[in-house]
Amino acid sequence: MDTQTKSLVAILGPTAVGKSALALRLAQEFRGEIVAADSRQVYRGMDIGTAKASAAEQQRTPHHLIDVVNPDEPFALAAYQHLAYAAIAQIHARGNVPFLVGGTGLYVRAVLEGLTIPRVAPNLERRKQLEREGAQTLYARLQRFDPLAASKIDPRNKRRVVRAVEVCEAVGKPISELQRLNAPNYRVLRIGLTMPRAELYQRINARVDQMIADGFVEEVRALLAHGYAADLAAMSGLGYRQIAAYLNGLSTREEAIHLLKRDTRRFVHHQYGWFRLDDPRIRWFDPATASDAVISVMVAQFLRGNALDESAESR
Repeated sequence: MDTQTKSLVAILGPTAVGKSALALRLAQEFRGEIVAADSRQVYRGMDIGTAKASAAEQQRTPHHLIDVVNPDEPFALAAYQHLAYAAIAQIHARGNVPFLVGGTGLYVRAVLEGLTIPRVAPNLERRKQLEREGAQTLYARLQRFDPLAASKIDPRNKRRVVRAVEVCEAVGKPISELQRLNAPNYRVLRIGLTMPRAELYQRINARVDQMIADGFVEEVRALLAHGYAADLAAMSGLGYRQIAAYLNGLSTREEAIHLLKRDTRRFVHHQYGWFRLDDPRIRWFDPATASDAVISVMVAQFLRGNALDESAESR
């Protein structure tokens, strides 16, 4: 088997940094297909708020793991991992290059590190009971059950806290004891995009303004009108919960937009917990200063199976 057959290029980094634009350019250059690593792009009808690739972009470059389920359908990490591995295998079989692209750190880790995920079916009744508890109380419970798992979960991410508690209760042991690593047999090139925080925040603010101009409020209104309740897991994503609160009369439009910008900036800090700037496996570039040609040369070297030129790195 040649080296390219089992190669995988991962493009990582925080939201709004330019991952999708780079992935599209590289996929066009290297006969690639994009596998999304985004926990909200899997949902149909959630397009503007997730910065999903346009129809034209999807026509130019095949995309996988978007529009997989409806917003009211359960979609677990194990399902994502299974579908991602299947998509990557199909891309390899076609002789193309898979590009794993996204900012959902847990999804990226599940693919690149082969995270063994507990096969515990959702207990919807128990989940409803847990969701009625306050976020701090619930997180404190997880800390008692499994301090290690709790240390890796944002206390504000109630959906993940609920799932971790649910699994701990179901199996009678810490979820961290069930999560092992079994890395797949890929040659992986990790490309990270980053930039000074002030510049990234400006890009986030501009992206939110563009989302609103593109009809994001109308997108959320249509989802609610279709019967997708604001308390669904899918609707807990950035943007959807803030705009749903406005549409349900819980805030003003201006407050919703302000909160969306603020919460997205805060989310960046969480993403850098997954994609660490001191991770030696990730080759970091600032898209404002890095040459496209330099990144292309790095990818070409990698796909040929050559040793990478360390001088091409830009931190």
